[in-house]
Amino acid sequence: MFGGAIAAPLTAVAQQVERVHRVAVLMNVDGADMRASYDKLLESLQKLGWIDGRNVRIEARWAPRGEAAEIRKHVADLVALTPDVIVSTGTAGLVPLLQATRTVPVIFTNITDPVGSGFVRTMARPGGNATGFVQIEYSLGAKWPELVRQVAPATKRIAVLRDPALASGVGLFAVIAAVAPAMGVEVSVINENDAGEIERDITEFAQTPNGARGAFRISGSFIKIWLSGSRRNISFLRCTTGVIS
Repeated sequence: MFGGAIAAPLTAVAQQVERVHRVAVLMNVDGADMRASYDKLLESLQKLGWIDGRNVRIEARWAPRGEAAEIRKHVADLVALTPDVIVSTGTAGLVPLLQATRTVPVIFTNITDPVGSGFVRTMARPGGNATGFVQIEYSLGAKWPELVRQVAPATKRIAVLRDPALASGVGLFAVIAAVAPAMGVEVSVINENDAGEIERDITEFAQTPNGARGAFRISGSFIKIWLSGSRRNISFLRCTTGVIS
């Protein structure tokens, strides 16, 4: 999907001078899905006339363990190559990239909330040197309370679990908070500071006698939904609550 986005800055440079262009790719995790995405990138570029080893050179760096030190090393290596464009997957790679360069075009993927995280001004007018693709459309957040009510119609309270150290999820939380009152649902926030605190807050949330309950987790790069209202007690983070997972 992002092959065309990468081709645009390459074409602009190609019109100025004929040379072998350089595309840097930073993959902050490894795995079958990431390998498939990388192969699709090469395939898309080839369809657009950009062939690795002929008129473009692909410089890829992989951080299979996703460790910060390893990612920073790859970032320094790639920026030093002065590529025409850099492709980055995930927040862990994008943050050090934007700290390292504000001139090389950066195309990101798998970012939950690029606006809330401060990576771009808006999706329509990103500004700076970064643009890309969000992992999930904000408007979908409005569907989650609705989904909970469809599965558990008696739900009156929803908890949103989030990591306060991450800006990701700000936009999604705003959507949830905006639509919930019209549905007669109260929204609470549970910050994920440490396992013990999460356990205590989930227990308190589940035990409050105020109708059936549900919870959304918005943290980093994934979202998970928990529902409650069942007569069975289900373990959540080693804590017996009424939350169905």
